[in-house]
Amino acid sequence: MGNEAPTDQPPARASRRPRDLIISLLVLLVPVLLLIGGYQILTGRTQPVAVDPAPAVAEAREAGLPAAGQPELDEQWVPISAAFAEPTTGASGGGTLRIGYVTPSDGSVQLIQSTLPADELLPADLPPEAAPAGNREIAGEPWQYYTGAGGEHALVLLEPELTIMVVGLGSEAELAELAAASAPD
Repeated sequence: MGNEAPTDQPPARASRRPRDLIISLLVLLVPVLLLIGGYQILTGRTQPVAVDPAPAVAEAREAGLPAAGQPELDEQWVPISAAFAEPTTGASGGGTLRIGYVTPSDGSVQLIQSTLPADELLPADLPPEAAPAGNREIAGEPWQYYTGAGGEHALVLLEPELTIMVVGLGSEAELAELAAASAPD
């Protein structure tokens, strides 16, 4: 036997506390996130990535969506998404075209052109807690104006065969500009 002195202390635990694990993860993640962020800034990837809405617009026209088109806007409006969905209710022709934009003031808005009945489309796509706030005349057409929670606004044009919505976080003037550019001829 050795000269080991008896101790009254229990043996040291080999486990780590959750705090130690969190600190270890932060030590690893912070430099990685800084490298990714620095790369994005150095390569100029801080701007929104533009998409071409033409294929979705062409698909909508082929499906018979009336007035389906891409509005003529200046280059400060960046289209960031475009999708067309045919109706699932078995109706022939039409559907819903959605084109998302980043506005000149860096807001986000969506243009929706749809043949869905307004009583289906509006509850699904108006901002949360949207309340009617009167009408606006835009391009000679009466658009309904809605305000919602979180600064979202919407302009809605109800036509017999088509509902057009412009909804998002842009200013009222920007929504009106997009509405005027997308109004049917």
